Amino acid sequence: MARSWTFLFLLFAATTALADNNLLRLHGSNTIGDKLAPVLAEQWLKSKGYTQVSVRETAPDERLVVGRNTDGNEFFVEIHAHGSTTAFADLASGSTDIGMASRPIKPEEVSGLARLGKMNEVSSEYVIGLDGVAVIVNFDNPLTTLDKETVRRIFSGELRDWSQLGGKPGAIHVLARDDKSGTYDTFKNLVLDGGAPLTKGAQRYEASVDLVAQVKADPQAIGFVGLAYTDGVKPLAISDGGAAIMPESFSVATEDYALSRRLYLYVPTRGERWKVAQEFARFAVSTVGQLALEPNGFISQEIEARHLPPPADAPQEYAQFVRNAHRLSLNFRFEKGVFDLDNKAKRDMQRLAAYFAKPENLHRKLLLFGFADSHESIPMRSLVLSVDRADTVADMLIRNGLRPYRVRGYGSAVEVASNNSDSGRHRNRRVEVWVQ
Repeated sequence: MARSWTFLFLLFAATTALADNNLLRLHGSNTIGDKLAPVLAEQWLKSKGYTQVSVRETAPDERLVVGRNTDGNEFFVEIHAHGSTTAFADLASGSTDIGMASRPIKPEEVSGLARLGKMNEVSSEYVIGLDGVAVIVNFDNPLTTLDKETVRRIFSGELRDWSQLGGKPGAIHVLARDDKSGTYDTFKNLVLDGGAPLTKGAQRYEASVDLVAQVKADPQAIGFVGLAYTDGVKPLAISDGGAAIMPESFSVATEDYALSRRLYLYVPTRGERWKVAQEFARFAVSTVGQLALEPNGFISQEIEARHLPPPADAPQEYAQFVRNAHRLSLNFRFEKGVFDLDNKAKRDMQRLAAYFAKPENLHRKLLLFGFADSHESIPMRSLVLSVDRADTVADMLIRNGLRPYRVRGYGSAVEVASNNSDSGRHRNRRVEVWVQ
């Protein structure tokens, strides 16, 4: 009875807050809404002077973050985490102020939300962090690596027994998120190529935590979750036309890991409540907001430098340049046949400028290396395109007060993924950032 009264009170308070314009609503991705959004909401409210902040569960996958300031005024942040598809449906219906998504907005969704602004432009699309979709098994499973094609065959039902993968005989129990999940949508596009059906025998889950609990309990299970949910289970290294890569912070930050993905907030630029929504989104991508990601299992966009050996098949000049350099944890990526930067890259420019403004980096040299995928043009044009991409990034950095030391293009060399899929080709179309 006490719980029912508490729920009714919170519902009444949130309704009153909406009338008083003291409510911000975030609906959509379970991956973002389960852990990250409540923490961001807490930190945002504290930055606005709300010293007493609490998080209360009002229903399954629904929370209300309540802040109270020294004057006794309250602000409410409503978080409904029922899957990325609901982000765009609720934006369209006016029942949310911000859409949370673990996949990019689709063209038909952009058209359907045109009255709220151009939702695929930098003013509305905020990449708030990165995540890896990890393929997970029970710790008793001896498997450590899989190639992406084998993952596809498992989840489409072509492979049904662990003996087909060199393990002990036994049925493979396939676990997957439900159709509303952005994690499933990402997996479907990256692994099932957007078309192959999921095996009919798959067990489906709305929440990642429930899927993980089943993998923990079942040695014959295999599933997929966001990187933040791998505690207590074994994530597998995944190969995609090259070496198998584990889903870890650096490989996800550079998006070289085959199942990397971006986490998005979609924010209107028109309407009655867009200003407070934009304020929250800007906080989420700020340095302070990014600090909330790592403790909650996600990958921030704050820049890290790491020494990496050049691949064995790299061009000699490239190998020479990077041998004594450190790679930065960001890539600038491009659409097919063009050299225009995407929305994340435009904000990464500002992060890169801030990185070089730090005293310890003032005298470091900046190196840019551009690449193309092998399918987008003939070899000579591919080389020109990779140079154009590196030049585009260099020009924008110069406008931000940075002057690159080296700018080179290497065509379709140093592939990080197979060119046999759209996602692989997109990962190969990039500009890498190194420092000496």
